[in-house]
Amino acid sequence: MPRHVSPATPLTVATDVLEIAFLEEGQKCNRPALLLHGWPDDATTWLSLSERLSRAEIRTIAPWLRGFGPTRFLSNSTCRDGSTEALAQDALDLMDALGIERFSVIGHDWGARMAYVLAASAPERVETIVTLSLGYSPRGAFSVPSFEQSRAWWYQWFMSADGGAEAVAKDPKGFARIQWETWSPPGWFDDATFEVVARSFENPDWLAITLNGYRGRWRDAPRDVRYKGLRDKIAATVNLDVPTLMIQGAEDGTMLAKSTEGTDRYFTGRFRRHVLDGIGHFPQREAPDAVADVILEHLSQPIVPHRAGRLVG
Repeated sequence: MPRHVSPATPLTVATDVLEIAFLEEGQKCNRPALLLHGWPDDATTWLSLSERLSRAEIRTIAPWLRGFGPTRFLSNSTCRDGSTEALAQDALDLMDALGIERFSVIGHDWGARMAYVLAASAPERVETIVTLSLGYSPRGAFSVPSFEQSRAWWYQWFMSADGGAEAVAKDPKGFARIQWETWSPPGWFDDATFEVVARSFENPDWLAITLNGYRGRWRDAPRDVRYKGLRDKIAATVNLDVPTLMIQGAEDGTMLAKSTEGTDRYFTGRFRRHVLDGIGHFPQREAPDAVADVILEHLSQPIVPHRAGRLVG
C-alpha cells in the first residue's frame, strides 16, 4: 500500500476562463515541472513524487484540471469543453499566470495526453515530457482500437450511450470507484485515499467535463471555438521532437501494455518506454519510489533545443 503524504494548502490563479487551484512544492528559483493528473483522479496523485522532486531542486506545480476539485469556471456561459486541447490551453494559461516560460511536463492518463499536445503545440516551451499510462496518438486522433483494448475501454462506450451517461450522473463516485478497482491489481488503495480524491468529483462541472471529454472522442459533443486553432495544429502534427519518457504499468487494466508498444517511430528526439512489472494504471500512486527514480533519471539528461513537430498536409 502506498504511503500517505498530506497535501499542502492549494494556491489559486485566475486565467481568462478559470480560477485554477494548484499545489506547489519547491523553491521558485528551481527548475519547474508541471504535473498533470488524469481521470478519475486529482492533484493529490502527485504528492509523493513532488516530495522527491523538490528534494532534487525541482519546483512542482500540480493543478486540479477544469472540472476537478477547487478549480472553477469564471462564467456560467463558458462551454464545458473537456477536450485535451482545452485542458492543454488551461495548462499554458496557468504557466503564463505564474510567469514560467519553459518547463517540463509530467502527466498521467488525461495529463499524459495533455503532455503530448503541449509537446506538439508549444515545443519551444516544453523542455521534456514524462507520460504515464498512455501512448502517443499522432494528430491527436481517436481510432477504434483492437477488440481487446476496446473491451478495456468499456466505460468510454458506456458514457457515449445516453443511458450510460444518465447512469453515471446518478452515481459519479460509484462509477469512478469501479475504475480504481479494476484498472490495477487488487489492494493498491484504501477507502480513505479514494474518499479524499472523490471529493474532487463534487466539483459542479466534473460530470459535464467527464462526459464531454469522453463522448467527444467518439460522437459529436459541444466544443469551445476558442481552441479551434490549437485543434487544427494538433490534427496536423505527426512527430514529436521533445525528449520523452513513457511509463507503462504491465498490469494496466485500461491502457493495455501492448497498446503502447511501437510508438517510438513518432519521436525524432530522445524516447524511452519503461515498463513497471506488477503495476497497474496508477504508477505514481502504486509505486511512487520506482516512478520517482526513473523520472529523476530522465530529467537529469541534457536539455537540447527543440524543433517544432512535423506538420503534414
